[in-house]
Amino acid sequence: MRTSIIIVSFFIVGIAVGYFDIIPMEMFNTKLSFYVLCALMLCVGISIGSDSKTLKSFKRINPVYYLLPLSTIIGTLGGCALISFMLPERTIAEIMAVGSGFGYYSLSSIFITEYKGAELGTIALLSNIIREIIALLFAPFFVKYFGKLAPIAVGGATTMDTTLPVILKFSGKEFLVVSLFSGFVLDLSVPFLVIFFCTI
Repeated sequence: MRTSIIIVSFFIVGIAVGYFDIIPMEMFNTKLSFYVLCALMLCVGISIGSDSKTLKSFKRINPVYYLLPLSTIIGTLGGCALISFMLPERTIAEIMAVGSGFGYYSLSSIFITEYKGAELGTIALLSNIIREIIALLFAPFFVKYFGKLAPIAVGGATTMDTTLPVILKFSGKEFLVVSLFSGFVLDLSVPFLVIFFCTI
């Protein structure tokens, strides 16, 4: 939750800086956002590649749980397709691009801003932050009514980090590796799916 507040605070400061013209816009008309995105991707790659302990732990997972991230992707994109009928001003591909963030707001919103503009990038940022907050606040509800895998599916890509403590508390420590695996797969899928939907 604290991370989400920090990210949103920077976003609000950015709006204020742009609105009051504190920093000349010419600085942002370059490839600056592309270079920031490359640096972010490098950091993501380093963090995944250096965590060999987590990668080895995936071998202990019951193969049936391999379907969890796939089910999360199908469920999220299916929900996005349904929502698109209520938002005629947006294409189904744009809405699916937003949904393909799976809670990974920092990466997906930068990609979407780069490909589709700041307005859709802002929607992606807020949408994915809200997904994370829902997973954090309603995890006990999801466990009670939908089962112990439900908060992992709702948390999406965040189940490797920010929502993991809540998942362990309400789903149980036996779902630690499943949660890490699902978050890992969804993390990897974000750049591919977001770019795919942004470019069709």
